[in-house]
Amino acid sequence: MTTPAPSALRGVDAVLFDLDGVLTPTAEVHMRAWSRLFTPYLDARGVDPYTDEDYFAHIDGRPRYEGVRTLLSSRGITLDEGEPSDSAEAETICGLGNRKNAEFSAVLEAEGVTPYPGSVRLVDSLIARGVAVAVVSSSKNAPAVLRAAGIDDRFEVVIDGAVAAELGLPGKPEPDTFSYAAKQLGVPDEKSVVIEDAVSGVRAGAAGSFASTVGVDRGVGAQTLLDAGADLVVTDLAELLDEEAQA
Repeated sequence: MTTPAPSALRGVDAVLFDLDGVLTPTAEVHMRAWSRLFTPYLDARGVDPYTDEDYFAHIDGRPRYEGVRTLLSSRGITLDEGEPSDSAEAETICGLGNRKNAEFSAVLEAEGVTPYPGSVRLVDSLIARGVAVAVVSSSKNAPAVLRAAGIDDRFEVVIDGAVAAELGLPGKPEPDTFSYAAKQLGVPDEKSVVIEDAVSGVRAGAAGSFASTVGVDRGVGAQTLLDAGADLVVTDLAELLDEEAQA
């Protein structure tokens, strides 16, 4: 674990949270859903099998269809893009992405999701202090996950994959979705902190003009997040509570 810098949350007016792996352990649900999609798919094509490392290297933090495209590219597989309305059985980028989403919904419904206690404590502390908070997620399932976790009432601003697609905002690792969330909160980027667990999300924070980018190591590795541009890395957001109280 990297010790938090004393100034990580000091003097900021907004904190922009990724969802999966930061507020909720839904990254694990996503990992299972991607595995259920790609393990048989890649096996049937006789290419290198799907592994958890593929999730972190090619999928984590990216919009769903981009994750499909990037993973397939790593195996030298090219498919037609298709349309978002494609069925889950379609042999297209969108079709496979929709198939993954069906797997995700099935796992989420069967298992539910409980938010990280330390993350909820930090969010509640920030809100009590008058710091604005928002969720910025590449997933189009963000509202459903927030409801399932029972924390949707804490976030008036949720910028998810559906909002980004509707507005034509580039996804992570570009900083645009974070900047748009800060704008919706009425806070300049320079007074906002980004909190992310994915390499692509950390890169998005580092690419913007935000006050700082905090990495949360849920398995990708602290040094990997630091190399991607994180200003500091923690393993649990509760580690930021003491300094937040002093901010």
